[in-house]
Amino acid sequence: QVLLVESGGGLVQAGGSLRLSCAASGPTISRYSMGWFRQAPGKEREFVAARSWSRGYTDYADSVKGRFTISRDNAKNIIYLQMNSLKLEDTAVYYCAADTRGFGEVRGTSTTLYDSWGRGTQVTVSS
Repeated sequence: QVLLVESGGGLVQAGGSLRLSCAASGPTISRYSMGWFRQAPGKEREFVAARSWSRGYTDYADSVKGRFTISRDNAKNIIYLQMNSLKLEDTAVYYCAADTRGFGEVRGTSTTLYDSWGRGTQVTVSS
């Protein structure tokens, strides 16, 4: 089981930027597809972005396309989520997740596809 720890959350004004990091320990994540999800109060956890391990394939939720970028440093076992032009509706707890069973490919956007999760980091966007 890979251990994931998110960091980089905080309070930011609308229009601002944040970069989230997800550090992995245990098995290397270099062969896993990795994703970011978020959960706002009273809402279900939703897909934000994902990246395959090798070919650099990425997928984004429509709500964040053009504003968020997922990247990874396999050598350092870290996943990043660069968030620009933040909106009030981006406020949520952000979780990183690993799909250890998908042979490194992004299989979809469902939370059930990911079997290792971090504890999350709070992102609050203010007006």
